[in-house]
Amino acid sequence: MTHFEQSALLKRLPDQFFARLTAKVRNLVAEGHDVINLGQGNPDLPTPAFIVKELQQAATNPSFHQYSPFSGHTFLKEAVATFYKREYDVTLDPETEVAVLFGAKTGLVEISQCLLNPGDVALLPDPGYPDYTSGIALAEARASLFPLLAENHFLPDYDSFSQQEVDKAKLLFLNYPNNPTAGVATNAFFDETVAFAADNNICVVHDLAYGAIGFDGVKPPSFLQSEGAKDVGVEMYTLSKTYNMAGWRVGFAVGNASVIESINLLQDHMYVSLFGAIQHAAAAALLSDQRDVTELVARYESRRNVFIEGLRAAGLSAVAPKGSFFVWLPVPEGFSSESFADFLLKEAHIVVAPGNGFGEYGEGYVRIGLLADEERLREAVGRIAELELVKRCRSKD
Repeated sequence: MTHFEQSALLKRLPDQFFARLTAKVRNLVAEGHDVINLGQGNPDLPTPAFIVKELQQAATNPSFHQYSPFSGHTFLKEAVATFYKREYDVTLDPETEVAVLFGAKTGLVEISQCLLNPGDVALLPDPGYPDYTSGIALAEARASLFPLLAENHFLPDYDSFSQQEVDKAKLLFLNYPNNPTAGVATNAFFDETVAFAADNNICVVHDLAYGAIGFDGVKPPSFLQSEGAKDVGVEMYTLSKTYNMAGWRVGFAVGNASVIESINLLQDHMYVSLFGAIQHAAAAALLSDQRDVTELVARYESRRNVFIEGLRAAGLSAVAPKGSFFVWLPVPEGFSSESFADFLLKEAHIVVAPGNGFGEYGEGYVRIGLLADEERLREAVGRIAELELVKRCRSKD
């Protein structure tokens, strides 16, 4: 069989970090081990029943069996605008400030192709979501990394940025609540971000994937709540986490009209929008009373409390996250991120994601997803507590 060489474009793409992690898990499961997988960000709970019912009913509508409008149905874009007004008191024009996406990941990859030329620079958080780099590679642009440090609450310090890199930059990627660090932003930080972007003619891309998931009575803010935010950037939102709709692949971008126009233009050449019934169900989710969302956040907070209390009782230092469904756990002395993740996998059959997979400044941490029920989380903590390493740590205290 003839082997056809891949294009230079494909060769530029970064390795898929989670593909390697999944392979390790698959091998252990095949050997018959009971593996507790806390290494990925895939919600473990089903989509609320009323959303599924909306899809089932809408699927019988013959008008949805035809091609959807290229830029998405007006009713979904209007639902997005209603959602943002209700949740954040942000006013959006449904036709010019909303783009329907095949999941937020698609938009986060597309935006680099929309706004960057070969050699241009995008400012990226380190550690950060690995797929930000995919779109940059496709655009033949360059990533300039800035550190997210615990001493700064995992927020960037704009004063520390290289002015030489800032002068070259066209995009700035942010993500709060943050994956992987679980750091959260404030309105004051977003105000500072708007000023930084305006001063340097940079477009902000805020990934609000975990926007619904805030703890201790604090709701994570939207970047667009800051005055002037729509002048300098966009926000991307997915229904995957808020409504457990990861497999539905539906999200949206909102904000700066020129950027929304560019996203729609690129998508005109790549897609014919989402199946209309999925758009209908997504609109129903956004316009609902959000009772299911409130219950979901309460469940994640309860899981967080169970897991963090268990880790502390086992003698491990753990900071309770204020948002997202991740725990960013420092590794014990003597371990790297990779070696500790491998140790937990081999000795306790617990999967976590090594922090160095998210960037250089992720070294020294592992990311743990609170994506199992409380019983399984207690079991995971119990397995960790029984490890000789943890017992030795406890004996020193």
